[in-house]
Amino acid sequence: MLSFGDVAPFAAKIRTAGALLICQVQTVTLACEAAQAGADIIVAQGTEAGGHGASRSTLPLVSAVLDAMADNRFDCLVAAAGGIADGRGLAAALALGADGVLIGTRFYAANESLAHANGKARMVAASGDGTFRTSLYDTMRRLDWPRVFTARILRNPFAERWRGDEAGLLESEEQRYHAAVAAGNFDIAPAYAGEGVDLIRAVVPAAEIVAQFVADAEVALGRAAALRKPDA
Repeated sequence: MLSFGDVAPFAAKIRTAGALLICQVQTVTLACEAAQAGADIIVAQGTEAGGHGASRSTLPLVSAVLDAMADNRFDCLVAAAGGIADGRGLAAALALGADGVLIGTRFYAANESLAHANGKARMVAASGDGTFRTSLYDTMRRLDWPRVFTARILRNPFAERWRGDEAGLLESEEQRYHAAVAAGNFDIAPAYAGEGVDLIRAVVPAAEIVAQFVADAEVALGRAAALRKPDA
């Protein structure tokens, strides 16, 4: 799986090795470039996603990518990503015509996740209203991310203190930041979360998450099907 860059230098080697190539994209142009390079699966990632992403919203981006794949006769599966945290989101993506979804934030709060227990607890307590996009922690970690790709995180006192004032950040806070990450202190360390974080209510096994997704999607799709008028 590749994301946030040019797939062309790597695609042929991946395909030659016999692996499927999954490319996460944030624009229609990137989707077409990935398909042209031989991607088997295109993941259309909206700005609602946690962690790094760009600026387009999930639903219109997925629809536009699906149209571009059809118009250009690319033989790729398309998955939706960004803000999808329960079966209703899966049902919505399938209704658009997507072949599936890619889930990140919800599995952060799975039993099997290697995330710190304090971070998982933050996810359970959080609201999507409490997330925002920033490059603050890229600066803190000295990562030269392109500015178009910001990261969605949960608000915390550290981010609020330094938001918009990154010039003095490294000099004064680097040591405290790394200590906080090691200790699981999420008043300082970042918790990367998407807007669907509202829908996380407990830390449970991954298998239970998948089963609940499927069950809820079936209910949502059934509800939508019931809205159809009977044939005259």
